[in-house]
Amino acid sequence: MKYSIEKIKEEIINIVIGAVGQEVDRKKLEIEVPPDAEMGDFAVACFYLAKLLRRSPNQIADDLHSKIHPSGNIKSVQNIGPYLNFFVNPAVFGKKVLMEIAKDKEKYGSRKPTKEKIMLEYSQPNTHKEFHIGHARNALLGSALVRLFRTVGHKVVPVSYMGDIGAHVAKCLWALEKFHQHDKLPENKGKYLGKIYTEASQKVEANPDFKKEVDEIQQKLENGDKKWLALWKKTRQWSLDEFAQIHKILDCKFDHIFYESEVEKPGKKIVQALLDKGLAEKSDGAVIINLEKYKLKNFLLLKSDGSSLYSTKELALAELKFKKYKIDKSFVVVDNRQSFYFQQYFKTMELMGFDKTMVHIPYDFVTLKDGAMSSRKGNIIVFEDFYHQILERAAAETEKRHRNWDNKKIQETGRKIALAAIKFNMLKVGNDSVIVFDVDEALSFDGFSGPYLQYTVSRINSVLKKVKPGLGGETDWAKLTGEVERELILKLAEYPEIVKESAEIYQPSNIARYLFELAKLFSTFYQSVPILHSPLGTQKARLALIKAVKQVITNGLEILGLETMEEM
Repeated sequence: MKYSIEKIKEEIINIVIGAVGQEVDRKKLEIEVPPDAEMGDFAVACFYLAKLLRRSPNQIADDLHSKIHPSGNIKSVQNIGPYLNFFVNPAVFGKKVLMEIAKDKEKYGSRKPTKEKIMLEYSQPNTHKEFHIGHARNALLGSALVRLFRTVGHKVVPVSYMGDIGAHVAKCLWALEKFHQHDKLPENKGKYLGKIYTEASQKVEANPDFKKEVDEIQQKLENGDKKWLALWKKTRQWSLDEFAQIHKILDCKFDHIFYESEVEKPGKKIVQALLDKGLAEKSDGAVIINLEKYKLKNFLLLKSDGSSLYSTKELALAELKFKKYKIDKSFVVVDNRQSFYFQQYFKTMELMGFDKTMVHIPYDFVTLKDGAMSSRKGNIIVFEDFYHQILERAAAETEKRHRNWDNKKIQETGRKIALAAIKFNMLKVGNDSVIVFDVDEALSFDGFSGPYLQYTVSRINSVLKKVKPGLGGETDWAKLTGEVERELILKLAEYPEIVKESAEIYQPSNIARYLFELAKLFSTFYQSVPILHSPLGTQKARLALIKAVKQVITNGLEILGLETMEEM
């Protein structure tokens, strides 16, 4: 990151420290961006220096200004009140930034590899339930974080952990056997199971006697009953086949998939060991660990009838993760309704003496206009239906724009646009914000959307196609001094810092917002500055600028999982 915003800030700090002429805590020198571009590109407040040098901030700014002699990347310095305001030289700095982007290409914004090996667990759909758009948010956030962490140098092991046993499975199998033995099976059996689960939930809710029947089936499954295990294995595969297809559509890849069924028995052994050690205790027949003194209430580890819970199995999962893959940290992407559960779980692991780093990355959920979705209530938007609805609209819009294209090209372009609409709309919102999905907004070619960013890249491609081959002569970097060019150059140089910060706070939305701002700046530049109809040296400089914009948008979209196109 030789010519990134980070390095410019570091250079400015060094200039200020050099002018002070004595030891300074560089972390206390704050760099701000002035509210008006006419006041400079960066400003250093002198309040900390005032305490250090026992003079007023204004006097210090005036004194330091007289000692600073700008050169190279810094064009000029002004003192405005208690601030030292620095103006970047867009011709000098711009040349360095654009040449670095041209050299690094898809590597621009990435960091050197670290020694840290992390596991990121995401997309944990339950078998025997439908995969809805809430699951899609988890899958897309997780896959974006995998790419983001890799971009900043981490070695990442992406995994999924699927709930293939438990009360929901028993409920679905109960209804399948009791009410649907003679059904003709549809093509999508996974979706079919999800509908049966919803029906089962509603029937059990309406008739409490049915719950006893479901509990008996769960007990038989956990005790290895051959009949119910055979039905479980067959139907489990129906769901897994559906999930594999959806993950392929969303481009979610895993090094390994863990299943609740493989950690149930080891989890029960751990619970028994906790009882033996006195860390856990019996309460009305159930097994709990008392976390009251940590203000985390009681953590339920095993039901009173001996049936396992999520907590039972995850005690074993944690040990399996670190042992199998020799990781340094484990990150888990699960919605924020489980935040308290994870506090209890992590505290329990700590009390067990498990000293590994585990982090919960929470996110809010996707809602319908009339409230939250629930598989149990049946008011969910099934991902398959949702995806095909958007795909049809994107393909139809593409066909309108390109009547001369063949169907294969229309469908492929429509697929890329549809997925860009879905992915970007899910990722542009901060993890802590609820998403109410708006299809019209997501598919817009003129707004904060994935298709808009794809269109920006296509627009740049259309300009580059018109460039005459073999342009000779020198590049006139001095022409990159207009206000919009300066803003674009500084924005491009900001990208590595945005990537780094996004990874540190687990927020791909920061990259989405950055890309939109960059695309808007490019649009202003495109509409106000001639590119091809300008003197040759100027043309070459402006072409270098738009190539850099294309590269950075492409790099950012790659992290978010969006594909670009030559034309749209």
